Amino acid sequence: MPTFATALPTLFGLVLSFLILAWLSRRISLYVQTLVYYLTRSVDLATVVLFLLLLPGIIIHEAAHWLTARLLGLKTGKFRVWPKPQGRQIRMGSVSVQRGNLWQDSLVGLAPLIFGSILIALIGQRVFFADQISSALLQGQWTQGFLAFRNALGEADGALWAYLLFAVGNAMMPSASDREPLMPLFLYTVLAALLYVVIGLPLSPLTSALDWLLPTLEDLTSAFVFTIILDALILLVLYLLTALITPRASSIPKAP
Repeated sequence: MPTFATALPTLFGLVLSFLILAWLSRRISLYVQTLVYYLTRSVDLATVVLFLLLLPGIIIHEAAHWLTARLLGLKTGKFRVWPKPQGRQIRMGSVSVQRGNLWQDSLVGLAPLIFGSILIALIGQRVFFADQISSALLQGQWTQGFLAFRNALGEADGALWAYLLFAVGNAMMPSASDREPLMPLFLYTVLAALLYVVIGLPLSPLTSALDWLLPTLEDLTSAFVFTIILDALILLVLYLLTALITPRASSIPKAP
């Protein structure tokens, strides 16, 4: 049975890979819009192209909100999948959901990330065998790892599955409204954990839960690593295309 100390590398790797994936997702969105804008000089068209590029992931994102709200007994209203400016940001879709308690609102907000992570893990492991690629990279076998990545994409329907992985991975990130109830939930969780330790309650239930979750977390981390490599290659192509089209525009607009 693992302890928190032995599970720490896996947990750290999961958090780090998620943060890298979130950063890459943001940069890809910026580069896609910038590239299309330089080609067409149309902000609206740049937004529409990004929307169409991520459409499968956007549908899954909004459907996850809707389904989770319904399962939690919250009323749902208008379901919209189309880009719409909101302040300095652009919302690619929205679902009207009745406000609930902190836990309900948090689960609804996290639903796209949860559903998206499950899909990424399934595609990464069942289609691309991401654990083998991740293991090779962690062992320093870079050539073998990248060859395995290339071969995985070359399998039957590999490009189609890779596109779905890309769309889901880059559309599942929580929006500003999704993140709104998460900070109070995080603070309550930290306080509960501290209280649990201070009181001296047994850790065996937590280690048992960790033992049950650890293989899933390892699979998810491997799938995240696979998606990071995919995103990094796409971002490199976008960067080179943008540099070729706009040789004098060396900087990309910062995220709002």
